[in-house]
Amino acid sequence: MELTLDLRKSVRQNLQERYAALRKLKDKKAGLLAATEETKREMESLEKKEGKRKKEKETKPASTASGKKTKSGKTKTYWYDEYHAFASSSGRRVVAGKDAKQNDELYAKHLMAGDLFFHADIQGAPATIIKDGQKAGDEEKREAAQWAASYSSAWKTGAAAVDVYAVTPQQVGKNAAGGYVGRGAFVIEGEREWFRETKLELRMGWMEEKLSILPAAHPQPLQKQILLTPGPMPKEEAAKMLAGRLGAKMEDVSRLLPSGKFSLHQ
Repeated sequence: MELTLDLRKSVRQNLQERYAALRKLKDKKAGLLAATEETKREMESLEKKEGKRKKEKETKPASTASGKKTKSGKTKTYWYDEYHAFASSSGRRVVAGKDAKQNDELYAKHLMAGDLFFHADIQGAPATIIKDGQKAGDEEKREAAQWAASYSSAWKTGAAAVDVYAVTPQQVGKNAAGGYVGRGAFVIEGEREWFRETKLELRMGWMEEKLSILPAAHPQPLQKQILLTPGPMPKEEAAKMLAGRLGAKMEDVSRLLPSGKFSLHQ
């Protein structure tokens, strides 16, 4: 190690200067280490925040209406999309099963306290739920009743109207005196709220660039809307005509229609 001395100064003075310089170097080293540790902690904190932000972005649902595309280009789906569903005039979700399996699924998975259960008074009718329906007004209940009626087997028979009833979830069960009832069937106990002579009528059209269908009692207007009632026209022919009038795909139209024949009204 090479050591430079100032000959004009004493040995003690040279040593004192060297010790002072050494202390400065030690102080600089300590400050550098402290700054390095502080920078490291800040980087780790930023990495954690960035990881949390990315995770929230991946798991957070996009703010978009049902059937609209997210920023990624994918169509957002909801649990009720696989059923016949619409939003009531006050925004409550009304859902009806498409077959016996879906009827049982609605009962087992989605019928909750506070809901209302609707059913047309005819064999071959969908389990229909209005979520939070016990707070629904009369208008919403009539909409749900018409939905339950229109997707029942009454449409196949060509009936113009059918009686529909509503009960609470506590009144619906699968166990009868003779044992467990069959697939898609239910046991109803207690008093029922009746909606007599509910008309079988639906309206199809566009809502916010989405092909939609609503009970005719619903006040929401649809673009290019067409009124549907039971009639003489086979479903395939009706779907083709509706697709042409509405500028929609035939398979999308057919998917929304009840089983049976139709009359179309402007």
